[in-house]
Amino acid sequence: MLCELKVENLALIESLHLCFDQGATGTDGREEAGACPEAKGLVVMTGETGAGKSILLRAIHLLMGGRTQTDWIRSGAEQCSVEALFAVSRSHHEILKVLRDAGLDDGNTIILKRILTSNGRSRLYINGSLATARMVALLAENLVNVASQHDHQQLLQPALHLDILDTLGNHWEEREQVGTSHALWQQKKEALRQLRQQEQDKEQRRDFLAYQLTEIRQTAPVVGEDEKLAAERKRLKSADALISLTQKVHYFFSSTIVDGLFEVRRDMEQAVQLDPGIEKLAAEIAAYGYQAEDIVSQVRRYKDSLEHNPASLEQVNERLNSLQHLKRKYGESLAAVLQFAENAEKELLHLENMDKDMRELEAAVATAEQVLAQQAAALSGHRQHTAEQMGQAMATELASLAFHQAQFVAHFQEREADIASVRANGWDRVEFFFSANPGEMPKPLAKVASGGELSRLMLALKCLLAQKDRVETVIFDEVDAGIGGEAAEAVARKIQELAGHHQVFCVTHLPQIAARGVTHFKVAKQMAQGRTSSSFALLREEERIDELARMLAGESVSASTRKWAGELLEKGKKAGGRDQ
Repeated sequence: MLCELKVENLALIESLHLCFDQGATGTDGREEAGACPEAKGLVVMTGETGAGKSILLRAIHLLMGGRTQTDWIRSGAEQCSVEALFAVSRSHHEILKVLRDAGLDDGNTIILKRILTSNGRSRLYINGSLATARMVALLAENLVNVASQHDHQQLLQPALHLDILDTLGNHWEEREQVGTSHALWQQKKEALRQLRQQEQDKEQRRDFLAYQLTEIRQTAPVVGEDEKLAAERKRLKSADALISLTQKVHYFFSSTIVDGLFEVRRDMEQAVQLDPGIEKLAAEIAAYGYQAEDIVSQVRRYKDSLEHNPASLEQVNERLNSLQHLKRKYGESLAAVLQFAENAEKELLHLENMDKDMRELEAAVATAEQVLAQQAAALSGHRQHTAEQMGQAMATELASLAFHQAQFVAHFQEREADIASVRANGWDRVEFFFSANPGEMPKPLAKVASGGELSRLMLALKCLLAQKDRVETVIFDEVDAGIGGEAAEAVARKIQELAGHHQVFCVTHLPQIAARGVTHFKVAKQMAQGRTSSSFALLREEERIDELARMLAGESVSASTRKWAGELLEKGKKAGGRDQ
């Protein structure tokens, strides 16, 4: 539940610190009025229109990771900040898991903070550590539930009715299973459709692949072969020049270098006889002579291997052209050509086995259809049961909201037996029907419900949903719009009932609701040094009577009005079952 809220430079608020389990502190740092009791219960906020009551909702919106606007920052300030302290039960496993996974677990408290700067940048923190908007939103949706005066418009959207029904019946896990099965069924169907399309083109495709594969196999390329052949072609084209050059080299080596080295070697042998100290040098010179003779032999063999052979050149050119033709058709390299051939072989094998694959895939589609139909039928049956329970529960809730003998039903559209009508959320198309008057058949909400009736219907649904979720803090923003008389008293009782097991904040203009609050804040505008600001004052009992009297009679407060206000407050105390 929400224990503390700090706001700095947000709209008309310069500085505010609300402690829902201790007290409220204003701009000057003093406790504004009295001391707050426990955080759990009904906290009401009242004040003139435009005083700044909705700023609380704006602050919560920021903490929930919602979109921001720089004009929310108080004029003259560089940034605004909102910070909230929540107490969390150790049994709230969803929230605790999110914190543990992010390494942000800090006992049973969560501190959310958001800073918005004038340049449009925004930073979010969880327990002092930077966090993403997604993570904050995931936490916030398990901490706070906000119901505004415009939320009842959701009831006019049949697309959302199924979501509400599944939430009431805890069907989301079952619905996700249907969605998974639906996706698998669609996947198998698409694969079968593609396979059938291939079946139609199978013979043509098989002939084409066989032709391509035969062409590659007949040529039988080898990786790197084209590079070797290109070098061979260059050598054959240059045969005459190579013969001429190697003849010159052979003649020079054999007639000049080898003969000269022979004479040098002979002279060095004689010199060794005269000076044995140069024996090593003589041996080295002799080795050069032998090496020169070996080079001459190699040059001769290479020269003798050369020949002007146009036929060989033509064969090499033909082979290169064949390889180049393959590369133009099947890949940039011979390795790519061979890979193409391997893929073609696999596809041919697949085409040969297509009949078997099709039978297997048809069986898989039939199985997926059967599973999907069973799951969708089971989910639909559970929804029907939930709808019956919801109708009974809503009748009870609506009776407590001054709807006597009203009917609220979840109408299921007739569905076709065809499996094709199943969607990811199941078979059902649900729309809420309502009748406020006995003897009148229920009709779609959009056709029969007024604004005030929709507000009470939404409140009744919120009460039912609050029993299902684990959110401990519920905020109502002027959900009493368009309500008066007996209905206003009924709404007040219902909100107070909800506050018996939740922490409830209610921004209201109805004195019947305000009188039932455990904690009562008054929001007002004030001028100081030429600046307008909003203040939140925690009211004592006498101040509450004054505020209730203002809500009852405006500026025409009389002694009888104050007496009426006191009676309302006393009535609210008794209804709450405890003193304030």
